[in-house]
Amino acid sequence: MIDEVSDIWFAPDGWPIRRARIDAGDGLAGKRGSLLFLSGRGDHMEKYAETLGDWAGRGWTVESFDWRGQGGSGRLGADRMLGHVEDFESWIADLEAYGAEWQARTPGPHVMVGHSMGGHLLLRALAEKRVKADAVVLIAPMLGINAAGLPHALGGGIAALACALGHADRALWSSVHHEPARVEALRNRLTHSHARFEQELHVRRERPELVLDAPSWSWLRAAYRSIHWLERPGVIEAIVTPVLILASRADRLVTASAIARMGRRLRHGQMHFYGQEAAHEILREVDSVRDDALARIDAFLDEQAPPPEGRE
Repeated sequence: MIDEVSDIWFAPDGWPIRRARIDAGDGLAGKRGSLLFLSGRGDHMEKYAETLGDWAGRGWTVESFDWRGQGGSGRLGADRMLGHVEDFESWIADLEAYGAEWQARTPGPHVMVGHSMGGHLLLRALAEKRVKADAVVLIAPMLGINAAGLPHALGGGIAALACALGHADRALWSSVHHEPARVEALRNRLTHSHARFEQELHVRRERPELVLDAPSWSWLRAAYRSIHWLERPGVIEAIVTPVLILASRADRLVTASAIARMGRRLRHGQMHFYGQEAAHEILREVDSVRDDALARIDAFLDEQAPPPEGRE
């Protein structure tokens, strides 16, 4: 269980960040190297406990943390249920500081895996040369926002206008977890696995302090601004780290075409797109999709971040 191995790490500005470490047993700990997992917007470590345990069982020393303002980390703003942030810089700074400390005390090779918003933040931190890794995996990275077909320029303009009109700290939508029909619609956007979605709902019921609801207009404005920064010529091209991207063309939260466009600009990038069989949360999909994704990640890391001699 995540709770049994979690503690608090304090960011350079003193902000409390909840983290967890999972070591493989039976002499496997650290044999493969060290893996840092970065979750998405509104997520918490419990949501990915199954996958973190799988990687630990493969010999990785696995760590993860709840982003500032999410899960068990210190919240941002007066409304603890609101996914609010002024700028993504605070998250990049936390990742930079945590990544440096993590690398200094854990065995290599060092790899990072980021899902959705976590994938976006990881890619941006790489582009800014604020983190280092031997290999990186991005799962459904938030490189484009699927906002009913709105062009990014228009979506970003609407978000900026809403903030200018005084709505910066207001939620984009009301909670979807009080109406059965809206809960089912949410599941369809996230995963085809009823069991894994029910696990998330169970945590929501049993650990309400970990729950985060809708993002604010300020978060949306910051997201568009950060995506725009990544889209600038030469930014993605400067990344030299090997990167594997797994995404779905049926994703209704992030834009597959934007992911493909960004991925093609990577100097050492590989991509695989699923079809209708996968929704947004590929690592929480039905077993056939999830097992395939884990196998692709294993093969990529074996090639790009093999264990040192003597630890195989």
